[in-house]
Amino acid sequence: MIEILLATRNPGKIREIREIAADHAIIWHALDEYADLPDAPETGQTFAENARQKALYYASATELDTLADDSGLEVDCLGGAPGILSARFAGPACDDAANNSKLIEALAGVPRERRSARFRCAMAWVHDGAVALETEDTIEGVIVDDPRGANGFGYDPHFFVPALDRTLAEAAPQQKNALSHRGKALRTMLALITERIRTS
Repeated sequence: MIEILLATRNPGKIREIREIAADHAIIWHALDEYADLPDAPETGQTFAENARQKALYYASATELDTLADDSGLEVDCLGGAPGILSARFAGPACDDAANNSKLIEALAGVPRERRSARFRCAMAWVHDGAVALETEDTIEGVIVDDPRGANGFGYDPHFFVPALDRTLAEAAPQQKNALSHRGKALRTMLALITERIRTS
């Protein structure tokens, strides 16, 4: 049994990570246990850099092994935007609705065949004060104008996955977690952590 801090305050991410890792012998801690701890800076130019930065910051502050995830949406015809700015695409104090509205406005008049996009997730695990493991994965899809589904969070209602024939917000949690960027990156990470602990 190991203890790991999840370096996020996003309830959707916390829920998904705990669901995916339910069969692993891990005691998860959340940042709501550290309400007075300032948020980590995110000054990296890539998802991987931000994941490392967050994991190191919170591990240092709490002295716990820490798993950080940085993820977002890359739309090809927008040059990869919103990218690392996905959570604050519409501004620093925005919410999911504002981000989605700005995304659809930016794609006005763009035909479906040019709306290819992907979600990307980078993860970093800090153990004994240093980045010990990193993973990264993606899921491919197409952006649709009309939101579909009530599950998920963020851009999920507009992210149509051909392999599922539905948006991520229409998919059941198990369906989403099986194919999602976060699900794939986390399963790889959990396997690496398990092996690391087993052989240490």
